[in-house]
Amino acid sequence: MKKHSSLAIFFLLALVLTGCEDVIDLTTETGPSQLVVDGWLTNEPGPQSIRLSLSGAYFASGPAQPALGAEVEVVDDLSHRFVFTDKDNNGLYEWVPDEEDTLGHVGRTYTLTIRYQGETYRATTAINRVPPIDSLVYQVESLPFTPPNGPKDGFLAEFYARDFVGAGDCYWIKSFSGRQLRSSSPGDITVAFDGSFSPGSQADGILFILPIRQSINVNELFSAGDTVGVELHSITLEAFYFLQQVRQEATNGGIFGTPPNNIVSNIRNTRPTGPLALGYFGASAISRAETVIDPAQAKPKE
Repeated sequence: MKKHSSLAIFFLLALVLTGCEDVIDLTTETGPSQLVVDGWLTNEPGPQSIRLSLSGAYFASGPAQPALGAEVEVVDDLSHRFVFTDKDNNGLYEWVPDEEDTLGHVGRTYTLTIRYQGETYRATTAINRVPPIDSLVYQVESLPFTPPNGPKDGFLAEFYARDFVGAGDCYWIKSFSGRQLRSSSPGDITVAFDGSFSPGSQADGILFILPIRQSINVNELFSAGDTVGVELHSITLEAFYFLQQVRQEATNGGIFGTPPNNIVSNIRNTRPTGPLALGYFGASAISRAETVIDPAQAKPKE
């Protein structure tokens, strides 16, 4: 008798729970568009660019709308003025030198000013020193699994560079296959504080640690004949924390995921009660190295 009563209760609960499966359409409010700034200057000669766009709705999947009609200029700490113009009317504002001129120089500070729709936005950054890359080597390697886009058997690349003596140097490490960035995913961003990953590691003045040196593989091996490139970009401490947060939000998910947060921007509206802006304005000095994978020159697997 008890067995039949238990079965009846089970089916009754199942019926109730099934009947509660109603489709709920969520209506989300679309807030005002915000100015989004993507600007990274370098110490390399030639044109420099700053992209301006507008933020979209949370579930929007189309391309970002460009911010048109803005006035954009950069002034360094020696009062040199660089005007950026949007010649193609697509939100990409460029400064083009009249002659062989270089905008970015190590040790200088740069202030960005944007005038857009009656508002004025500003941000300041600096170009710090960057060490040379001493060498770029590779060894034979075999993975215990087949990666989605790369070979199971190939070559593991590694660069060697030494952090400057003096605590607080920050870097952004970028990897290339030929002329293409090996990964543009925010989750694959690699940054370093001195020779390690973060402050407090007592890594001042050392060779970059092994995980950073091998981060240029981006979880995949290279193949024979591939062109391997690596760039070290010097960044400010503020940019270091910005990129860390970008990577954190890009990999935030799963059962341990936390509610997403707006990434802190260094773009400030000069009017305290004015609309906020998103994005970042940074600058870097760059050192790079490149090699072609030659199996005859590869180190054997350790």
